[in-house]
Amino acid sequence: MSQGAGEQEEPMRDEYGRPEPPAAGTEAEVLLGFLDYQRATFAWKISGLDAAGLATALPPSPMTLGGMIKHLAYVEDEWFHVRLLGKQRPAPWDEVDWGSDPDWEWHTAGEDTPEQLHALWQAALARSREATATALADAGMGRLSRYQFRDTGQTPSLRWILTHMIEEYARHNGHADLIRESIDGLVGE
Repeated sequence: MSQGAGEQEEPMRDEYGRPEPPAAGTEAEVLLGFLDYQRATFAWKISGLDAAGLATALPPSPMTLGGMIKHLAYVEDEWFHVRLLGKQRPAPWDEVDWGSDPDWEWHTAGEDTPEQLHALWQAALARSREATATALADAGMGRLSRYQFRDTGQTPSLRWILTHMIEEYARHNGHADLIRESIDGLVGE
């Protein structure tokens, strides 16, 4: 069966349900494929945990999976919604006194239920996907953000932001692997 114009083929999924990035897609398809793969890996690592599981730290680090969920929700909104599109921070980030606690999302995750944390992350993912589609339609992978690096004055492109987000998730997925294994022995890739 052939696809019509504008239709995308459903990606193949691995044994954990993660979408496989296309091996020979366009630049945007490959980068978005790898980002969605990393997001799905994180979703797998945080799935099925209660509040106690999400609050478990692996000393000496105080990092928790709950904190990681809230942090990644913040990072999604900050890079795609705020920096790429130049929009105001959505709730709850808009009311945070970041000057008094620059790691607020990590420190307050224990106050949220697992359902609240998952909903916050899913809402941020939806905004990120919408922002990415807007930027791609506007100027493609070279679409410049509304943000400049303070130290260099350079303006990152959508291409840079997607690559950075793949790195962000990959780094935190390594943390999540170790924390999750310490909670209930879940291992895998």
